[in-house]
Amino acid sequence: MKILVLNCGSSSIKYQFINMENKEVMAEGIAEKIGEDIALFTFKSEKYTKKKREMVIDNHEQGLQLIIDALLDEAHGVISSLTEIDAVGHRLVHAGEHYSDAVVITDHVVDVMTECISLAPLHNPANLKGIEAVKTNMPEMPQCGVFDTAYHQSMPHYAYLYPLPLDFYTNHKIRRYGFHGTSHKFVSLKAAEYLGKDLSGLKVITCHAGNGVSITAIDKGKSIDTSMGLTPLEGLMMGTRSGDLDPAIPIYMQEQLGYSVGEVNSILNKKSGMLGLSHLSNDMRTIEEEILERQNPRAIQAHDVYCYRIKKYIGAYFAALNGLDLLIFTGGVGERMPIMRAQVCENMEALGIKLNPEENARFSDEIQVLSAPDSRVTVLKVPTNEELMIALETQRLLTK
Repeated sequence: MKILVLNCGSSSIKYQFINMENKEVMAEGIAEKIGEDIALFTFKSEKYTKKKREMVIDNHEQGLQLIIDALLDEAHGVISSLTEIDAVGHRLVHAGEHYSDAVVITDHVVDVMTECISLAPLHNPANLKGIEAVKTNMPEMPQCGVFDTAYHQSMPHYAYLYPLPLDFYTNHKIRRYGFHGTSHKFVSLKAAEYLGKDLSGLKVITCHAGNGVSITAIDKGKSIDTSMGLTPLEGLMMGTRSGDLDPAIPIYMQEQLGYSVGEVNSILNKKSGMLGLSHLSNDMRTIEEEILERQNPRAIQAHDVYCYRIKKYIGAYFAALNGLDLLIFTGGVGERMPIMRAQVCENMEALGIKLNPEENARFSDEIQVLSAPDSRVTVLKVPTNEELMIALETQRLLTK
């Protein structure tokens, strides 16, 4: 089986074409800046070096057609006919409480996603565009979807309910949903497989740190709590998102400082986090460079806050799990920033967490055991692969 995996944003389509027999990525790339004056298209295969081409891409249908044409291209394509694509798997974001597993996309799924647009106004409309583009360009193609929120539907009520008047939940479904579920599920399964253990017998904390950051407590293979909430704004400090703060602060910003609702929303989502505190960048590679090479005090201070908040969540989830067997770092930052992992795990011996400094400093694209031999908790770095997880779930659904 060969599966085309799509991750559609409001003006982009990231894609991978995967041969499920050997899990090989046959082709990958991105169509970006869709709808703008000049768009960019990237395609990479074994026969073709990754290259950005400037062009006009008016909509997602045109973007998908470019992907199809590239896959079929005689010179650098990887298939000779559309019949070699067995299915399309989508990364989807929000389904409210409707789905707790991957789904075959039907009219009901589309209706649910439309209903949940208010919960994910940036993501669900883009995901729907991707589904519609496939219907237009390949009308008979089976489509499946994996929701970011689905994995966290196993959370108990005391973890997902907010202490608001209950009507806000019963009438408006305001609750904790969580995100990055595909990544948290993938790395926990991969870690258990790597260690030769049954995930159902492990207490696990997974830390997905990229530009967005979330942490999840996993007991017996199920998510029991996660840091992101109704939206991806809650929880840990991120690249540009504030994460947890006093809920009166947005009210103060509006009533006392004169900001509008839209301005407050923009500040909390796009101008806060690492970018806001450091006044340097939301890119952790820049922050790491400023710390190691220039001892920049703003970078150091912002990084201190970033790591301290992760440390606090680990402690909280240790309590929620009543112990810990496995701590996993993943995502672009979690996989590639040793100073972050070291600072998070510093002075955590009371919880059984002790890093091996030499192994933590060593770079590898593979799974690494980062914990010291005498650490009671195994600390792993596990590269995430959400696209492969989506492809695996699509394959599972279509071969049932």
